[in-house]
Order: sequence, then structure tokens, then C-alpha cells
Amino acid sequence: MPVSPRYRPDPQFPRLGPEFADPVAAADFPATILRHRNDRAAATVGLETLTDDEWIRHFGRFEPLPDNLPTPLALRYHGHQFRVYNPDIGDGRGFLFAQLREAGTGRLLDLGTKGSGQTPYSRFGDGRLTLKGGVREVLATAMLEALGVPTSKSFSLVETGEKLTRNDEPSPTRSAVLTRLSHSHIRFGTFQRHAYFDRGDLIGELVDHAITLYYPGLGNAPDRPVALLAAILARSADLVGRWMAAGFVHGVLNTDNMSLTGESFDYGPYRFLPRNDPNFTAAYFDETGLYAFGRQPEAVFWNLRQLAGALSLVSETDPLVEVLNSFSGAYRAGLTAAMLRRLGLAPRGADADIDLVNGAFRALAEGGPELRWEPFFFDWFGGLASAERALAGPRAALYGGEAFTEFRRQLEPYEMDRPQRLSAAYFTAPDPEELLYDEIEAIWAAIADADDWSPFQAKLGRIETARQALALD
Repeated sequence: MPVSPRYRPDPQFPRLGPEFADPVAAADFPATILRHRNDRAAATVGLETLTDDEWIRHFGRFEPLPDNLPTPLALRYHGHQFRVYNPDIGDGRGFLFAQLREAGTGRLLDLGTKGSGQTPYSRFGDGRLTLKGGVREVLATAMLEALGVPTSKSFSLVETGEKLTRNDEPSPTRSAVLTRLSHSHIRFGTFQRHAYFDRGDLIGELVDHAITLYYPGLGNAPDRPVALLAAILARSADLVGRWMAAGFVHGVLNTDNMSLTGESFDYGPYRFLPRNDPNFTAAYFDETGLYAFGRQPEAVFWNLRQLAGALSLVSETDPLVEVLNSFSGAYRAGLTAAMLRRLGLAPRGADADIDLVNGAFRALAEGGPELRWEPFFFDWFGGLASAERALAGPRAALYGGEAFTEFRRQLEPYEMDRPQRLSAAYFTAPDPEELLYDEIEAIWAAIADADDWSPFQAKLGRIETARQALALD
């Protein structure tokens, strides 16, 4: 296997022992048709030199990578799902396949799967993934990365030749297995599982594992669980701030979908906002709007409280509560920084920056249903440096109200961060790249009806152009 010198295997998870995962085998799929390989992500871990045949052996048949995990591991965890505790979950259709070091940074990364077959936690599920679900996740991760959101990378998508029956889409439908590249697959629910069984000893081991591998700067902290919670809270607050600036609605912010490294992952019924609407929901089954766009900060905070509850088995309660009380300020700072990045502006100071962000939200609200979310940030990228472009563009008529007049006034003292970005050809187009529901459905329809992958590939190419122009990641 021609791995490059950048390939550095480092399987660390097995050191936690048998209480944290179960060895499993991948399903024997009737077909393995390569539909997507992320060579840019592969180059960061030394796997871009694989031939397509070798790629399929590893990410369709799951032949172990050299000197890596000899057997896939289905991770054990519990979780609150729509705030109802579920002790009967875990990796039900995925597993940890490999761990390796990122070239340049040396940080530990995971290769994990979705749709790789049944495990002890599948319950009555088939352990499979629909091809449509895989296509949607590839698109989601590409768009989120372009918009500066820390996210798992869709590393590989292989069609597997099975016909699946699903209640929420036309069936039978095609099947696939997805491989993700993530910083970590350890979830809030991993801690919750051991708290459920009153295993403070295992929570202590998990805290030490997390600090050693993901937060080494906390190694000398006097209260390691508290320090870990503070670090996770900071990253989670930053993440939800970036979701909000990106107009992204995750859809299922359960505790088993929150990572200890503050990285967005596991995309089911996600949506990107068509327009500013705090009540917009992504999941048709979210009947109460629990995970609506505007309630995502509240949902993340609630999940952090559950993590703190698990950590209370190995730490005093008061310092954990003190950490939780810092969430509001951390989220406000994260949202402010994310909005300034989206607008391409250099920060000036906390009070002025917060005022500008509030002004931007007022302007978005004034634009009403005709002003889509992404075009607002596209038109005003660089602040007043783009004013002439915005006021001559297709949405000029929406920018004449009182709130926009005030927003432009607030922009006056701001300088653009890296102004050379505006010279990209991307900004000469009338509209930005978006990823709205109807376009995703059209991309899928071309695949489902005619096995035409050209709209999918073209969309990924345009998102990549946006990523390079925006340079938010």
C-alpha cells in the first residue's frame, strides 16, 4: 500500500480498555462503487496516494490500515435524545476504523464510519446508510467548512449495492457507507454512559484520556474535570456561535451528537436558513421547535449541563456550576467573532463589535423574507469596501431601510480583514453559493433518476471556489 511519509498511525482509543468499545466487523456489501473521495483531506493524513482500488479496500471493505486498529471498534455511549435519556444507544451503524496524526500539526484524528453495518447497539436497525443521506452529509460538511465552521470531513462515500426501506423517504432506496475524518468521536454521551452505571473510575480515566490527547495544556490543572469542562464549554460556545453566523440548523442536538473537541458532526435532517428566522427547524419530527435555529445556544448549554452532571461524579459541584455560568459570555464572544469573520472585518473592541453584530441582525430582520441569509453576508463582505457592489447588485432595493442605514453607519470605522480576498472572481458573481433544501433535492433527483453525478460534483466544485475565496477556515 503506497502510503505517503505523512501517514502516521497512532491508535490510542484501545488504551481505554474494553468498557469503552466493542470489536465489530464491517458488513459484507454486495457492491462497492466509489462515489466520493476527499483527496484534500486524505493528504492531511498521508492517504492521498491510494489508488481507487486500494481506497475501496480500506473504505468499502474496511481492510485495516497499516499499523492501525486491527479491528473496528463500536463505541459505547448513552445520550439524551430530545431531552429524554436513552441508555440503549451507542455506535449502532458505525465504528471507529483508524486513528492517525495530522500532517503539520500532529493532532490526533479519527476515521469513523456511518452505515458500515450492524453492531451490538443497532437494536432493530439495519446498520445501513442511505446513499441520499451520504450525499447530503458530503454537501453539508463541504459547505460548513467553506463558512468557517469546525466540522468533520466527509472522507469517503462508497455506494454499497443494497436496497433499503425507510419510512421518511421513497423506498426502496440506494445504500452507501460514509467515512468521516474527525478530531474525536468521544461524545458527551460517552461520559453519560459511565455516570449512568455510577462508574466514576471510568469517568476519571476518560478525563485523563481527553486531556492527554486533546487538551494537553490542562495536564497540570489542579481540578482536571473542571478544567476539561471549561475547555469543552469554550469550544462548544464557539461552535454554536459559528453555526448561528453560518445560518446553519443542525436539527438533532442530542447529547450523543456533541463532541468533546467542539467539532460539528453527524448530519441528519440539517438545513441552512433560507432567510432570518429564529423559529426555523430542520427536522420534520421536531414538532415543538426544541432545536430551532434560535434555540441552538440554549440546546448546547443544556447539553453542557448534562456533561457537567456526569463529571460531578469525579469533581465538586460548585466549581462545575461556576464553569457553566460562563457560557453566556463565551457564546456572546463566539457569535461576535464568527459574525465579524463572516463579514470579513477586523475586530475593533468588544462593545463596538457587539453593537455591529446586533445591527447586522436588525438589518437582516428588516430585509424580511426577500433577503436570503447567505446573500446578505456575500453582499457586505468587507463592510463598506463592498458597499458599491451591494448597492448595485440584485438586492439593492432591500438595503434602503432605516436599519440598513444604521448598519452602514456602524460599518464606517471598520477595516476589512485581508482585503485582497475581495479580488477573487467569486465576488464578481451576482449571487453566492448557498445550500438550500430545494437544491439538495435537485442534486439527489439527478442521481436517483439518471445516476447523473455531474450536478453533485459541480456543486462541490463551486463550494470549493467559495471556500478559497472566503478563506474562513
